[in-house]
Amino acid sequence: MSVDLSVVVPAYNEEGRLRPTLDAICAHLRADPGRWGEWELIVVDDGSTDATATIAKEAAAEEPRIQLVSGDGNRGKGSALRLGVLASYGRLVLITDADLATPIEELDRLDKELAAEDSAAAIGSRAHPDSRIEVHQRRTREWLGRMGNRLIRAVAVPGIHDTQCGFKLLDGDKARAAFADSRLDGWGIDVEVLRFFRRSGWPVTEVPVRWSHQAGSKVRPLDYGRVLLELLRLRARALRPVDLAVVGLFVLASVLLYKNLWADLDRGYLADSGQDQNQWEWFFAVTADNVAHLRNPLFTTLQGFPDGVNLMANTVMFGVSIPLAPVTLLLGPTVTWALALTLGLAATASAWYWLIARRLVSNRWAAALGAAFAAFAPPMISHGNAHPNFLVLFMIPLIIDRALRLCEGRNVVRDGVLLGLFATYQVFLGEEPLLLASVGMLLFALSYALARPDVAQAARRPLLRGLAVAAAVCLPLIAFPLGWQFFGPQSYKSVLHGDNAGNSPLALLEFAGRSLAGSDQVADPLALNRTEQNAFYGWPLVALAAAMVVRLWRLALVKALAFTGLAAAFLSLGPKFRIPYTDILLTGPWRVLAHQPLFESVIESRVAMICAPVLGVLIALAADRLVASRDRVNQVVGLAAVAAALLPVLPTPYPVRERPQVPEFITQGIYRSYVSKGESVVTVPLPNPGSAEALHWQSATGLGFRVAGGYFNGPWGPDRIGIYGATPRHTSNLFSEVRNTGRVPTIGPNWQAQARYDLAAWKAGVVVLEPQYNEAALYATVEKLLGRPGKRVGGVWVWDVRDPKDPVRTDS
Repeated sequence: MSVDLSVVVPAYNEEGRLRPTLDAICAHLRADPGRWGEWELIVVDDGSTDATATIAKEAAAEEPRIQLVSGDGNRGKGSALRLGVLASYGRLVLITDADLATPIEELDRLDKELAAEDSAAAIGSRAHPDSRIEVHQRRTREWLGRMGNRLIRAVAVPGIHDTQCGFKLLDGDKARAAFADSRLDGWGIDVEVLRFFRRSGWPVTEVPVRWSHQAGSKVRPLDYGRVLLELLRLRARALRPVDLAVVGLFVLASVLLYKNLWADLDRGYLADSGQDQNQWEWFFAVTADNVAHLRNPLFTTLQGFPDGVNLMANTVMFGVSIPLAPVTLLLGPTVTWALALTLGLAATASAWYWLIARRLVSNRWAAALGAAFAAFAPPMISHGNAHPNFLVLFMIPLIIDRALRLCEGRNVVRDGVLLGLFATYQVFLGEEPLLLASVGMLLFALSYALARPDVAQAARRPLLRGLAVAAAVCLPLIAFPLGWQFFGPQSYKSVLHGDNAGNSPLALLEFAGRSLAGSDQVADPLALNRTEQNAFYGWPLVALAAAMVVRLWRLALVKALAFTGLAAAFLSLGPKFRIPYTDILLTGPWRVLAHQPLFESVIESRVAMICAPVLGVLIALAADRLVASRDRVNQVVGLAAVAAALLPVLPTPYPVRERPQVPEFITQGIYRSYVSKGESVVTVPLPNPGSAEALHWQSATGLGFRVAGGYFNGPWGPDRIGIYGATPRHTSNLFSEVRNTGRVPTIGPNWQAQARYDLAAWKAGVVVLEPQYNEAALYATVEKLLGRPGKRVGGVWVWDVRDPKDPVRTDS
């Protein structure tokens, strides 16, 4: 059957206006038979309870080109359109509402545009500046319509300003393919079909039309909510099974890495985390407590008493700790800690997968391989011991994607606003990762501009304009928190790490301690500690990367990636570095940045983390081409080389040790009879970066007391240089020295006077010594300082320094 045009009219209880609509359509098509040729008019009755079907049958009896298709009950506009379009035969398909809010004469304009623009669809658009709205809807409905279209553009079909105008002319075969693939039964069908066109690469043109609101509209207020639900279904359906499988594998991999921690949350402690697990659990606990009691989340005096801690100047990760506050309050900070690490790692891998699959490769498994390396690379695994701020990086791929959209210049304002919001959220996830990502993006942009100056020239204006919009959005949102961070109480200027925080060149070639081919004996001497193994990509992968760059050098993308990776690797060597196996010391490129604002606090070896996504993208590009290769030998050899390079750096599960139990003196609340409001618990030694079990005491028991000392970043000295921990005092230094050496020094009146002074400064209520390494020496030291023995209470030694008979009363 050869039909030039099919007109599909969905109808539900339209007895009052269906016949005039059918007459108008037939009259228009009959008036120009040369233009419209053979046509058919399909009326779809969507379970009407009035005379709609009867009227359609009567019209069909008079005009044989009219046919009635009846649906199975009232299932919605989407179901009716699907029935009608799939029953059509036309080379072109016109969809129009039964009220003819857009007059049938506008078909001529759509047909002209469809032919002129070589499009697959010409759709009426009330949002087009040349459209004429002759009768407006009520303001509330117009406002809801505009907001709905903005939401639709944001989540489903960017660039189409009006998806819901019911007047569309479509290529017939493509329309039938799109509707056959559709699943929505309601008003969201227009979005679903246009999304199918976009995904298939079929051009869609918006055409200005005349439009008049018609009384008796079938759209009800609740329908807007139903459309939102359909959009959610549409987004969920957009996920391919392979996407769900990949994300599931990322989650499984993360769980397997942290399986030992999850196996015993009460007693398990990540063995290589130092004191960072105690610190992070405390951060999560104090943030949840501040949220629950509506206190200032940027400051606390629960440690570092009485001076307190500037939480914004520490890596508290409000972007995680505040959303997960209910989890912390209900299940405890250790659960939050484990969730942040496990889900953060999987979410980061998923975000890299989305970016690589969306922009760089066609094979989903190649994208998954590259994303897996970007997220599970040795430096990330190293930080996974203790630093969730360097593990929860899922916003970085989203920021990169939004910056690339700015370069495309399609919707600069919207993309700029979103970039500003994304950057704001990343500030509250981690400022240093955002700084390093910015360095990486800048290196990439500069090198890509050299490789493709034409592309750079075209992108320059929209990018700069979009960045200005992003700054206008971001800066007001972060101004107060950053002001508090840099100028508020307990703020500091910078944290200095010395000249030996860079990578050794060998660190770029060796294997990390937690890699399959690695060992602690090799990795430990090349890194600051096991949480800072920031390179360790392994020589096989470095060699493979070089080969991939040579093989794909013709691509500007690969040139830019190569420059970015090499530049980041050299910067990570620090201000000076030694050539391995020699005494030759060279100046490193980091020297230029070492004393610049913000960069002066960066541990420069971390710059090598930029290489992880660079290598991940190269792996994805190579795997994508190898999978598509028709040369079987080349394919097998190439994939084998990729596997051989990646196998040695596969991560192994994190080891866990048993953590010390919180003494009954704390868990039973015995401490409450020793400290009153405004006083602190002084543990021996005081909590510090090397021994912070007191923070675990606090976070595990509801933060019921304050501690002197602590593990945080705070100021020291008149220049307010940033240090790890509270400002040291003679007595706290003495405790740490005795614990480390086991030697008790000679303690006379001067030391006792200093102890009285320091305890007064800490506003101490009680001194507590728990069972630990060199406990006997510590007990003897405290006993001599205070001039009396301690009491054994609740599993610890206790000295009540508020005793009126005690010579070190804090209120004296």
